[in-house]
Amino acid sequence: MTPVIESEEQKDLRAAVAALGKRYGRDYITRTVAEGRHPAELWAEAGKLGYLGVNLPEEYGGGGGGVTELSIVLEELGAAGSPLLMLVVSPAICGTVIARFGTEEQKRTWLPGIADGTRTMAFGITEPDAGSNSHRITTTARRDGDDWLLTGRKVFISGVDIADAVLIVGRTEDARTGRLKPCLFIVPPDAEGFQRNPIDMELNAAEKQFELVLDDVRLPADALVGDEDAGLLQLFAGLNPERIMTAAFAIGMGRYALGRALDYARERTVWKTPIGAHQAIAHPLARAHIDLELARLMMQKAAHLYDAGDDVGAGEAANMAKYAAGEACVNAVDQAVHTLGGNGLTREYGLASLITAARVARIAPVSREMILNYVSHQSLGLPKSY
Repeated sequence: MTPVIESEEQKDLRAAVAALGKRYGRDYITRTVAEGRHPAELWAEAGKLGYLGVNLPEEYGGGGGGVTELSIVLEELGAAGSPLLMLVVSPAICGTVIARFGTEEQKRTWLPGIADGTRTMAFGITEPDAGSNSHRITTTARRDGDDWLLTGRKVFISGVDIADAVLIVGRTEDARTGRLKPCLFIVPPDAEGFQRNPIDMELNAAEKQFELVLDDVRLPADALVGDEDAGLLQLFAGLNPERIMTAAFAIGMGRYALGRALDYARERTVWKTPIGAHQAIAHPLARAHIDLELARLMMQKAAHLYDAGDDVGAGEAANMAKYAAGEACVNAVDQAVHTLGGNGLTREYGLASLITAARVARIAPVSREMILNYVSHQSLGLPKSY
């Protein structure tokens, strides 16, 4: 799978990250999950090599690239069977938001550590009653002198157990209109009133999921990221990279599953020829490859638009990329398991666990149905049903 719209530097980055991923591979991730720990060794080495912060400004220890480069890192690690979910959260969402809107002190405090992997941030937006509707977020922040008091609940927040802070999306009251508007706060996990509860997931992943309860968590004035009046602009500065990186995660996973199926189809012989010679096996795998390539092209378009500063264009493309990649991933994994037959369900081949993981790309961070709503309203101009 050779990209056709990448610079030589980007191609070199892809090759270097692929080599790193290959040294760790699927067995490493499987082992870390079984041991109940995080892929700390891979994370540390990727940080040391500059891959975790490739999208962050050079003056703060980053690589000076963009989401385009960071998506390459995640895709290639995923294609090697060793994806890092926190790449979506810490450098892509939190790092981007702080780099674009943070104060100078916030940038110097957080970006160098995020870039080299020595500091990690989680991101808290999802709530029990809001679902995919970010306008129904009920976590609120109110002023108390110079401080903020933050109260609310969050669910399905990844990696809180290893995070040095959580970037929480809350809402403050607009003094002029009385309406609530979104704002972002850096919250230390040891703050008084901050409680995390693990969610028991059947998904096999190194990254744990948590429910957060915030009960009048007191934060200093400088915990607010950016302008209190910026509202949705700051929020979507993080959500567009999240969708692009989720697409990269899904494409990498789909490529890994397809690669395993191709190796098997070339070698497994039941009658006189390898099973890959039969069109019933070959054609579905070919379609899976086509779908992954098409999803990657849309992901690259979204990343290039975002890095060029076209937030509106990137929003449409990022949603489309996330949708296409999720569908391509689910189909690639399903066809890979089917190609292996009974072996596709064994631990030896390591594909069965991807069946559940692949569906995450359809569900999170926004469901495919909400993306279809977005496209029908924003791209096609159709009326809303809600």
